[in-house]
Amino acid sequence: MSITLPGPTLGIVGGGQLGRMMGEAVARLGVDVVVLDPTPDCPASPVVSDQIVADFDDADAVYELASRVDALTFEIELADPDVLAEASEKHDVPVQPDPDTLRTIQDKLVQKEALADAGIPVPEFVAVATAEGLERVVEEFGGVMLKAREGGYDGRGNVPVESPDEAADALAEVSGDAMAEEFLDFEREIAVMGLKGADGETRTYPVTETVHREEILRESVVPARSDDPVIAEAEAVARDVLELLDGRGVYGIELFETREGEVLVNEIAPRPHNSGHWTIEGARTSQFENHVRAVLGWPLGPTDLVAPAVTANVLGDTDETRPATLRGVDGVLAAPDADLHWYGKDDVRPLRKMGHLTATDRDADAEADDEADRDALLSRARELRDGLTFTGE
Repeated sequence: MSITLPGPTLGIVGGGQLGRMMGEAVARLGVDVVVLDPTPDCPASPVVSDQIVADFDDADAVYELASRVDALTFEIELADPDVLAEASEKHDVPVQPDPDTLRTIQDKLVQKEALADAGIPVPEFVAVATAEGLERVVEEFGGVMLKAREGGYDGRGNVPVESPDEAADALAEVSGDAMAEEFLDFEREIAVMGLKGADGETRTYPVTETVHREEILRESVVPARSDDPVIAEAEAVARDVLELLDGRGVYGIELFETREGEVLVNEIAPRPHNSGHWTIEGARTSQFENHVRAVLGWPLGPTDLVAPAVTANVLGDTDETRPATLRGVDGVLAAPDADLHWYGKDDVRPLRKMGHLTATDRDADAEADDEADRDALLSRARELRDGLTFTGE
């Protein structure tokens, strides 16, 4: 392949913060971006060439997008795989990752069955359709995490069920087909950002530790504070996942590290992921640039760690929806070891992801295994993040 600049035009279904960061990452490479998103002036709009305002599954709008670009991708699982496949064929434009992969991942039960059938380790799981069935599963497993099969993200659609008496209410809360998964006594949650390029090339970013509260990712720590055998197993499992899935791009592979040192797959995202935002400052090539490189069939960039990093999400701390004004920004901007990212959302609401900051330790040896240094870096990122607020005057 001979690459020339200006580069091609990429179409992205979805114009949220992930589309915004993809646009930021590849503008310097001469790649134009057009996004499709139902929100007028969506977060990506200030940094991309154009926006088509339409629902993610609007067939006519996706066809229009395909007619204007050289390649298609998506940054949200609400994209319709059938419409993407039809648009690709109609306009002879490649879609990456493969729509079949999106179809598999959209349904958490189908996703887990595909992983289990491939011999990839996952927690025990079962489909549930009735309160009575869920009651039996809760008794058998001693409590479960009930998950909506489709549409859940950022903790939405996940309901812990600890006793059979809670079954009916929990099933009503997910309001649809569901999957029950055993509760795990895990040591920590970890993640690997995997990458598939042209000609089957695969790469992985360093294993990341992810810190959740209320089912929402709060911080990411890299390198993960796990033992070497766990790190090696996580990388091996991630490569097995990449082998299973079709299509080029970045895959966010969320994992559990159990108390016994086992590594089990939690969920997969066929796109850049919050767990990999640290790569903007902490890796040689960010997940966003590498996703676009992979989708376009360009050479992949190095995924090496250049500095230990901790990302802290900036979440809405209001009690209700209101226009977004972030205060306390001066403290982060004055910090020599931190970088702030604003997602451009007009309104803040409770626990909505509004941005993130990443603290890096440029003086540390990126390959050194110094857990105390990462503890300190995590505390530093939290301190800076906790100085930000959407409340007050």
